[in-house]
Amino acid sequence: MMRCFLGSKLHRMVVTEADPDYAGSITLDRDLLDLAGMLPWEKVLVGNLRNGCRFETYVIEAERGSGTVCVNGAAARLVSIGDRIIVMQFFWADPDAESIPRPRVVVANEVDNLDPRLLS
Repeated sequence: MMRCFLGSKLHRMVVTEADPDYAGSITLDRDLLDLAGMLPWEKVLVGNLRNGCRFETYVIEAERGSGTVCVNGAAARLVSIGDRIIVMQFFWADPDAESIPRPRVVVANEVDNLDPRLLS
């Protein structure tokens, strides 16, 4: 039986922009994607730490080193600039046939999305 596991997460990222007029997605700094092992166009689950809203969307790559975390489309109405969010990526695996790796956890600093820490 296949089960769904957390592959990685960007924890406590600061929303830098919200664009309801964009077609959809979440735009993330390429450095953040690389640290978390996430890919452009990948489906992610996003949770807002301020209001508890959760939504699914897909990733678009922002300029490396920009610190960009921009929620687009309808989901932009679920966040405010400055909110802290968690972006979670999952994968499917057979727990009996494979060893399940620990998730990669990237944590933002206390000010912005630059210089995040890779916890695991």
